[in-house]
Amino acid sequence: MAKVELIMPKMGESVAEATIISWHKEVGDSIELDETVVEIATDKVDSEVPSSLEGVLIEKLYEADAIVKVGEAFAIIETEGESEITASNSEQIPSPALQEVAEQVEDEINQIKESTQKIENNGDRFYSPLVRSIASEEGISIDELDQIKGSGKDGRVTKTDLLEYLSKKPSKKVVSTVAEKVDAPTPKMPSPATSSTPKVSINGQSEIIEMDRMRKLIADHMVMSKQTSPHVTSFVEADVTPIVNWRNKIKGDFKKREGQNITFTPIFIEAAAKAIKDFPLINVSVDGTNIVVHKDINIGIAAALPSGNLIVPVVRAADQMNLMGITKTVNDLATRARNNELKPDEIQGGTFTLTNVGSFGNVMGTPIINQPQVAILAVGAIKKKPAVIETPQGDMIGIRHMMFLSLSYDHRVVDGALGGSFLRKVADYLERFDEATII
Repeated sequence: MAKVELIMPKMGESVAEATIISWHKEVGDSIELDETVVEIATDKVDSEVPSSLEGVLIEKLYEADAIVKVGEAFAIIETEGESEITASNSEQIPSPALQEVAEQVEDEINQIKESTQKIENNGDRFYSPLVRSIASEEGISIDELDQIKGSGKDGRVTKTDLLEYLSKKPSKKVVSTVAEKVDAPTPKMPSPATSSTPKVSINGQSEIIEMDRMRKLIADHMVMSKQTSPHVTSFVEADVTPIVNWRNKIKGDFKKREGQNITFTPIFIEAAAKAIKDFPLINVSVDGTNIVVHKDINIGIAAALPSGNLIVPVVRAADQMNLMGITKTVNDLATRARNNELKPDEIQGGTFTLTNVGSFGNVMGTPIINQPQVAILAVGAIKKKPAVIETPQGDMIGIRHMMFLSLSYDHRVVDGALGGSFLRKVADYLERFDEATII
């Protein structure tokens, strides 16, 4: 019999680790090929990890709630074959280049540790080598370190906790350059559940509901976005009567032919993609003092989940699809989002986001930018209104299908002229929609 390690697979370019939510198998259980072994959660999405071969689970290397890095073994199973431990999915172990970078960072940390006052784990509280290195560099004693409130597992002090503590000291030194290199390029915002907020009055009639993991992530991301980008919102009203008439005309036949519904969302995505090609500086990100212009137009669509949480699957290369392609992609992503079947890569890499506030009956909204993007488009509910219609015979009043579009944008790099012109261009594409379009 051979013992084989099950390796935590790669789940996306920016996903380096995952938390084990629950085990689907116990020690001694038989495992079939592609059968789910564990359910995991990343900061992007929850998913299941299947076995890459058949066998019997003989050891769990981690328990529930443990964090496992991509490329590490999380279980050992016994299979038919020679008696030795091998690794399955070995091609997913981090590349030599990544290991070399990690070794360089570790060497720098070790140099700092050797050149500064040593802080050792000599009490009940554990401190990581990086935290101890920063503390030594900044002259923080072990007694002072023990007083810092930790936000990590079991109250552990993280790098972010220590840097935040140092930033609030009356006189502080420049934080270690190694500390700035490691971990996160963007400072993590304090969790709304733990940050300093006005005291809430609670009585016997109050009900307390703890945020689930996804809600905490959403809350952190929204707070970070508002603190990162100065938000400006522009509005425009569009006459979408041609679109409404066209959809009413073809939706029945489309449903019979394709077995799925056609909504307004694919048309909005198509218009946004066209406008981005006209105004490429909307499709950018900010990296320090640099503006990164994305050549790919990957449009995220904010989708509400049955749990009430929000997820943003991405329509990649939206500008290269026709309306049929966008429609099928949107329907597929929306269906799998509701069933919690999205892959981590399918909610990453967005360069622009669209949110349909009209699906809840709202006529307009002021959405928060989905970092690291610089703009997000909100489309409101379509309402019948009396409107002025220009004709060769003169102006007249008619009943038209009208809707508001709103664009929130990052005023660091998008000024009113660019934001307003882009939004007007999206409305122009919608108003010029050809009712003879075939799909």
